[in-house]
Amino acid sequence: MWEIYDHIITEIPEDLSVKNCLMGLHWTLVRSVATGVAMTTVGTRFHHSDTIAGRITGMPVHMLAKQVKSWDFLRASLGMAAINSVLNAPERIERVTGCSINAQQEVDAFEFLGELIRGKKVAVIGHFKRLARFADTCELSILERNPQPGDFPDPACEDLLPRQDIVFMTGSTMINKTLPRLLELSKDAYVVLVGPSTPFAPVLFDYGVDMLAGTVVVDDTIWRVAAEGGSRRDFGKRVLKFNIKRSDIRTD
Repeated sequence: MWEIYDHIITEIPEDLSVKNCLMGLHWTLVRSVATGVAMTTVGTRFHHSDTIAGRITGMPVHMLAKQVKSWDFLRASLGMAAINSVLNAPERIERVTGCSINAQQEVDAFEFLGELIRGKKVAVIGHFKRLARFADTCELSILERNPQPGDFPDPACEDLLPRQDIVFMTGSTMINKTLPRLLELSKDAYVVLVGPSTPFAPVLFDYGVDMLAGTVVVDDTIWRVAAEGGSRRDFGKRVLKFNIKRSDIRTD
């Protein structure tokens, strides 16, 4: 269960400190090397005797990153954002891939893989906006914790995922702890981890992920947007979409 998380946490240097953090209505932000973003995920709240509120700024990023393993999903959101504040830094991504973050066309993962999904069985974990545009090009199944008309409830993943050609999973599956099981069920599919919570962690390729489709913060005014309750559509040009495939990782 925890192997994936522990492997990613080891990628965070122990000599970095949190410069700032913010838990907005929709998005949680942490600043260290860069600004990391994660979905503010609400689940069962645990009443910890050792609150970390008021002690996060100045905390080692490595320590905050460990909160991604918490079953208090608000704490896990902070942990995910801390991880992304390091792994999703523009300079690191360019070093790992040898590619400028401005070099890719600004399209989402579904458009980026438009030809690959054509005629295939495609499952999407999480109801992303504008998915209906692909309904005519593939056999599309959407799994959602709060299903909309036409969606499957998320327990249907046990039946649907082993039969898919391509599976898109929201990066927030790391926060709610469903990622390990979803990867196990999707072992025969091409797997894309997608969304602002997605960490650009090449170690995920060792666990069955084939492409990472996340975001890179390029404008610090995103802090004001998140603080004022902004949603993903309010990010605008403050973030860039970026996609990394296995073959993009430099080995030299």
